[in-house]
Amino acid sequence: MYINTTGLVLRVTDYKDSSRILTILTSAEGKLTVSARGALRRGSRLAAASQLFAYSHMTLYHSRERWTMTEAQTIELFSGLSGELVLLALGSYFMELLEAVSDEDSPNPEVLSLGLNALYTLSRNEKNPLLVKTAFETRLMCLAGFEPLLTGCAVCGKTQPDEPRLDLAGGIIRCRGCRSDGGNETAPLCGSSLEALRYLIACDAKKIFSFKLPDDALGRLTRASEGYLAAQLDRSFKTLEFYKSIK
Repeated sequence: MYINTTGLVLRVTDYKDSSRILTILTSAEGKLTVSARGALRRGSRLAAASQLFAYSHMTLYHSRERWTMTEAQTIELFSGLSGELVLLALGSYFMELLEAVSDEDSPNPEVLSLGLNALYTLSRNEKNPLLVKTAFETRLMCLAGFEPLLTGCAVCGKTQPDEPRLDLAGGIIRCRGCRSDGGNETAPLCGSSLEALRYLIACDAKKIFSFKLPDDALGRLTRASEGYLAAQLDRSFKTLEFYKSIK
């Protein structure tokens, strides 16, 4: 069976002498493991499309429960990421996150679109990378089914909580003085960072990177979004650790 689809390469593993095994987030089939035979050979027509971050039109062949790339034409390579190690590391983290929340046979066009938008914004290098990272993490959690409840303090009901804190495991907001029976870890926010978090959840998908915050508020939002993602997915990410080591 052949299919024509578009896809974003999330992970690349060299295989044997000249081939690659790719993890691709496709528009038609969700996440797939795909063989790119001969992609490392000089002059291979699959070379460009088998790189990390490559977004391409591709023809895939399915046989014996395996997918093979037979043809590909690149749409975007996000070459701006290769010029700066911090951006390359952050883009790799985004790819690992997309792989973590995506499933085979479950196409999610919104998740793919978010990933492409984030890579495009990073590669242009016109936005604070921390802002892009925070917006991507927050919106991805919403699309993956982990949207936090931020309408008001979950204990007293205030829509503008006093010294708000995000419950990382519970996905709720509390005033600093409002106790929780669960004793979950919380991340401190401020009025501005809470409003930004609410904006990221509700705004149009094309505008998720169109906000500004002072450095201190962005710092709080960054720590909250990262902590919330780690608590909800219950795992760590090697690419994030590398990004922090060079940042």
